[in-house]
Amino acid sequence: MRSIKLITLTTIIILLVGCSGSDTYRGSWKAMGMDGAKFDILFAEKSFTVTDSAGNVEKFEYTQNSVNIENSVKTYGIRLGDGRSYEINFPIATNENVGLMKDGSSNPIFTICRDKYMEYDEIFKLN
Repeated sequence: MRSIKLITLTTIIILLVGCSGSDTYRGSWKAMGMDGAKFDILFAEKSFTVTDSAGNVEKFEYTQNSVNIENSVKTYGIRLGDGRSYEINFPIATNENVGLMKDGSSNPIFTICRDKYMEYDEIFKLN
């Protein structure tokens, strides 16, 4: 009986995770590249757009493929339509308004914040 419940729960979680992006990161973000370049990112349910400071817009289709919570730090995995993988990481357990977007090797590519552009070092000064 216990194994049936576990299988059912696991199946439900996989279906929910694979369908669309989490509410945690959906919406508008101010993003700063590691080189200081500023971007605006808008996460929708199954796509996101990246707008650079010159107004150029790129749109990407994605699916959320993982969720990891360790010591209350959340990391969401997303896979783009072309196969590239990224992580959206919220390194401050009590703050989901500040985070990092990382490449498939866990190297940070953007800092993200709901209301202002932040440098990488600023995020960890908040701790």
